[in-house]
Amino acid sequence: MPIGAVTRGTTNTNRLRRVDRFIQTLPVLRRTPDPLVVDLGYGASGVTAFELQARLATVRPDVHVRGLEIAPERVATATAQLKDVRDGRTSFAPDASVDFAVGGFEVPLPGPASRRAAVIRAFNVLRQYDESEVPAAWALMRGRLQPGGMLVEGTCNEVGRVSSWVALDPEGPVSFSISLRLQGLEHPSIVAERLPKALIHRNVPGEPVHRLLADLDRFWQHNAALQTYGPVQRWLATVDSLGAAGWSIRTPRRRQRLGELTVPWAEVAPAS
Repeated sequence: MPIGAVTRGTTNTNRLRRVDRFIQTLPVLRRTPDPLVVDLGYGASGVTAFELQARLATVRPDVHVRGLEIAPERVATATAQLKDVRDGRTSFAPDASVDFAVGGFEVPLPGPASRRAAVIRAFNVLRQYDESEVPAAWALMRGRLQPGGMLVEGTCNEVGRVSSWVALDPEGPVSFSISLRLQGLEHPSIVAERLPKALIHRNVPGEPVHRLLADLDRFWQHNAALQTYGPVQRWLATVDSLGAAGWSIRTPRRRQRLGELTVPWAEVAPAS
């Protein structure tokens, strides 16, 4: 039986573009002999799985994406959408390497029982769970990863302009990322509403993630004069200020320009 609970199923075209760009950069995609990627809990429509395959195929043409949902009716809907793709009635490549199946945190995969995923993307899945349930869900999914594989678990708003995620390897959490649409951004801490379940209740004084968001807002305001040159320059200066304040920035400059920021998980992990 699938492990987990049915989510609300909310999904939108292009909603997960920010995390997909992050996944494109993962070294395992280029190194693995078996580029199998899982879209876990894709929702009421299979569109995010098709988008993920299309984006990852630009860096790994032989990538295969498996969409998993607990609700059989959602799998039936996505499979019907796949037929439309195959028949050339969508914007996706008719030969896109995608399939759909019923499954949850146990992550059933095609092929032999020994097969493992290079990447598992689980987005907007754990929001409805209690924080105490997160470690067990993480452990189940991590157990389905290849050596060097990555689980990317997080959440975003309905249109994908505010997003955050935790990246985990088979041993545990590695990093924490946020990604924001910089145009029109009032304050970076807006991401507090969309923190992963492991952190969303930790945004209180005394917790590391609270200090990160407070520093982001403080340096964003400190560099307000740079808004004259555009929000990207203001964001770059904000990230530089974070680094100078002792945060370990793991985001290449070109990705910082997209409103992305990654720090080691150890620097934001819950204090207790």
